[in-house]
Amino acid sequence: MASADKGTIRDAGTGVRPAYNPEVMSLVHPLSVDLPIDISVVLPCLNEEAAIAGVIEEAWLGIGTTGLRGEVIVVDNGSTDSSVVIAEERGARVIHEPRRGYGSAYLAGLAQARGEFIVMADSDGTYDLTKMKPFIESLKQGNDLVLGSRFRGKIHHGAMPWAHRWIGNPVLTALLNLLFGVHVSDAHCGLRCLRKSTLPRLNLQAIGMEFASEMILKARRRGLKIDEVPIEYRLRAGESKLSSLRDGWRHLRLMLVYSSTFLFLMPGLILTLLGLAALLPLAAGPITVFGREWGIVTMVVGAAATLVGSQIMQLGVFARSYGVLYLGEHEPLLERLWPRVRLEHGLLLGAGLFAVGLGLLISLGLGASSSASVISRDSHTGLLGLTLVGLGVQTAFGSFFLSILGLRKHLLLKRTAAETTSASDEELVSATSQ
Repeated sequence: MASADKGTIRDAGTGVRPAYNPEVMSLVHPLSVDLPIDISVVLPCLNEEAAIAGVIEEAWLGIGTTGLRGEVIVVDNGSTDSSVVIAEERGARVIHEPRRGYGSAYLAGLAQARGEFIVMADSDGTYDLTKMKPFIESLKQGNDLVLGSRFRGKIHHGAMPWAHRWIGNPVLTALLNLLFGVHVSDAHCGLRCLRKSTLPRLNLQAIGMEFASEMILKARRRGLKIDEVPIEYRLRAGESKLSSLRDGWRHLRLMLVYSSTFLFLMPGLILTLLGLAALLPLAAGPITVFGREWGIVTMVVGAAATLVGSQIMQLGVFARSYGVLYLGEHEPLLERLWPRVRLEHGLLLGAGLFAVGLGLLISLGLGASSSASVISRDSHTGLLGLTLVGLGVQTAFGSFFLSILGLRKHLLLKRTAAETTSASDEELVSATSQ
């Protein structure tokens, strides 16, 4: 258990740690809020009295090794123990964030950070902040986000549960790499460092543990340079706040939401192709394949798969468009198509599908017959017609919805043009008055 008294600090996770040292702190702690800050160490905290003193002391020592001026920010996320008192005694600037959540705490801390280099770490003693210098050096070399890698470094015995080490972290990291083209070994390491100037581009919003994944995938999509530094991962002090299933699902959910290709487009395309493969060959009537007759039941399944699959693909296009227009994402294909493809094109395609389907249905009505074979054939043709009518309606209304989403683009363009004109007018007036 960590002691709040000055002297040697011990905790169950890492043993002896450096004690509070005012002389060391005075070398790096800003004497005035007006002095420039180079490094901000941001530590989210929820009932971490067992480790917070040692973590803050290591942060001060780590800042000292860089030769830069820094600050330590502790974001209290509703602690009911003595964490806040201990943090203030150790010279940290304490910020209170009542909204619970890993991401909420970091969003509050990042907003208050004054340094260009921001070091992020947990307050449980698992990361050695005296070794932050390699992270700062990596940023100085031109990287924008530097992640610690526990798997390329050393994981102390018992520091990480077996399921997290061999299943949870590797699987989620592999998915992140696959879905977003990232090449990292430890996507959920809590020790990381980034430039403050990159925060507006990242536009981070997640309030839970998925905040860690959001930062990496957005950095990748924004074309930021990502680096990794091998680190040691130590036993934590105090009680863990992680919930394996809940937090793992939140990571997975966020990745799927930001990857519309894998969540919508790929499943929708596969389902549509399978549906068409069953629908089209049966349009003229039952067929025999592999010694078995495939009839109207198979065709009904194919029609349903085609309609559902096409709807899922539409949702994927909607999601991608929304990401570009409202979340600052970049989709080169969509951005190239928008100037060329208009609402009218979608309406023409929908009308064409509707007309062909309606034509098939009308032809069946005009050529009605009482023959059993003809009725069977007509039922197949009629189902194809109904499917085409459904696809036509989906396409038309989907085009209208995309057009509504696109209004945002036109408004932004008009606003930008208006602001540019206004600024030019102000400059002209200013020049005239002089």
